[in-house]
Parts: sequence; structure tokens; C-alpha cells
Amino acid sequence: MIKKYFFLFSLLISSFSFNAQQIPDSLDLSKTFVIGVTPTPPFVMNENGEYAGLSIDAWDLVNDELDFNYEFKEYASLGELLIAIENNEVDFSINPVTVTDNRMERMDFSQPYFISHTGIAKRSESQVFSYLANLFSWNFISAILILLAVIFVFGFLVWIFERKKNAEEFGGGSRGILEGFWWSAVTMTTVGYGDKSPRTTGGRIIGLIWMFMAIIIISSLTAGIASSLTVQTMNDEITGVQDLSKFEVTSVKSSSAQELLNLYNIQHTEVISEKEGIELLENKETKLFVYDEPILRYELKRRGLENDIEVLPKTLKKDYYGYSFPKNSALLNKIDPVLIGVMKTMEWNTIMADYE
Repeated sequence: MIKKYFFLFSLLISSFSFNAQQIPDSLDLSKTFVIGVTPTPPFVMNENGEYAGLSIDAWDLVNDELDFNYEFKEYASLGELLIAIENNEVDFSINPVTVTDNRMERMDFSQPYFISHTGIAKRSESQVFSYLANLFSWNFISAILILLAVIFVFGFLVWIFERKKNAEEFGGGSRGILEGFWWSAVTMTTVGYGDKSPRTTGGRIIGLIWMFMAIIIISSLTAGIASSLTVQTMNDEITGVQDLSKFEVTSVKSSSAQELLNLYNIQHTEVISEKEGIELLENKETKLFVYDEPILRYELKRRGLENDIEVLPKTLKKDYYGYSFPKNSALLNKIDPVLIGVMKTMEWNTIMADYE
């Protein structure tokens, strides 16, 4: 279902001791905590007013020990949720928020509980159509035009010498020029029908030069034509973030993927959610959609688009998901050790396995 990368951070876990964590006196555990969420399948989903998903199930496991009273407050987009966290509108969020340097300046994070990657989605392309597109590309057409021009030049030069003394084969006027073109073409391709041959000294010198030049020219042009017809997949073209500048790119506003694009000055279109980005791909309004890989794969499978849209095997960066808190939140010291302890349990591994 989803390709996930789960890592227990055993070294970090072993360094924590529950007894070492002191609950601040200012923390009122009897209150009803507000947990900010935004629909992010398969992590957070609102199904007929009931929340479900990997993050919801994992939080239920954490709260079995914490026994908090809580309520969810839903936001329409990731950007709105992040602003709400930063402005203390919610107590914390269990959404899969990627830990980044920029976000750490604005809010606090728990230990990462899930490892993902920033992926690239694009429309699937037929190799046949790609080949035909290259066949009628300007690179291919220009190579053919250059070849025809060179053939014409040497055919015309032979006609200049042969048009009077060899009129029966290279007659005057336009007909003779066409005969010269024919001779030049069959000489270059080494077909050599023998129906025409220069008889004058000048014509034979041109013919000799053309024979040797044709070997070099045809070899070079053949390589050029073959190169223009080679179907190069987009995955071969994208070796790093900078290569995205060659394409029309879309990403979710305020996501860590967008932060990455901004960091490398990649021009892109912003959308509110992964659904909008995938719709742009479907409608051919964008070439690439850059976002969190597990969310991309889940949404494509949910909508039955695996054959139409693919996620490239190459990823741009590794992402670490953690619970997010307002800056200096007292809740972090309460929830973090419990989360780390839960991550060592069999129940946690079962939750992760259910979403594979």
C-alpha cells in the first residue's frame, strides 16, 4: 500500500529515562487538549466525522498511557495548520509534519516516529509515443535537412562539370541538377548503381572528394540521428534537485517539498493539497508533482491511477515526521518519552505493518 521507512532510533531511545523527565507544575493535565490536524491520507483521514489513519492509530496507542482528554481541530491545509501551531491555537499536532531547520525555528518537535522521502510523480509515458515524438522532433528533422543539403551541394558541383561533356547522364537545366542529386545520394550511401558516373577530370575529382567525405559525414549524421531518436526517460534526466528547473513543477504550499524547491530557486506552482497536485498531472497541466512519497503513493492507489501516474524511483531527500508543538511547549517533555517508549512495542510495529 505504501512504501514506508520505519526506524526506531534505538540509540536515542535508550538514552531516555522516564524518571528523568519532570512534568512542569504549570501543565494542567486535566484540561481538554486541542490537537490540530489536516486530512493527509493515509496518516490522517476524516471518514464520516471519525478520524482514522496511521497517525490517529499511533496516537491512540500513545494516549493509552497518557490518558489525555483531547479533541481534534481540523484545518483546511497544511499551511493553516502550521500557522495554528506556531500561534498556539492548538496544543500540538500529530499530523506527519516533516522536521526541517526552518520549522524548528518556529516550533518544537518530538522525536521522529516515521521516515519518508520527498518523491516525484509524473504521468506515465509510452515508449512508442516517446519514440515517435523524437522521430518528428526538430533535432531529427534538422539532421535530415543538413544531410540533404550536403548531398545537393556535391550533386550540383558534379553537374557543373558534367552538364556539357556528359549531357546524356547529367543533362542541362533542372533535370541535370536532379540527376546530379541522384548520383550524389547513391554515391554517399555506397549503393552505386552505376547508371551515372562522372567522365570529366573535374567531375571525377569532385566524386573522389565526395566518396571520402561521405564516409565521415554519414557516420557523424548517423550518430546524431540515433542520438535524437534515443528515448531518454525523465528518470534518467533527473539526477538532482537542480534538474527540476527543466520542467513544469508543482508542490503543496508550506510543505517541506516546497521548502526544498525554494532553497534551490526552482520555479513551481503551489497547490493546497496532494489531491489538487495529482489532478494537475491528470489534466496535463503540470509535468512533475513533488511531495511526500508515501502520501503520493497512497493517493494514486486510492484513485486507481497507478497506471496513469508513476512515482519516480529516485527521491530528492529523506524526511523525518514528528509531532509538532508550539515553541517551548510544556507538553513536549510529557509526550516525547511516552512516544519513544511506545515505538519499542509490538503494538507499534503492528500499526506500521497494517499500512504496508
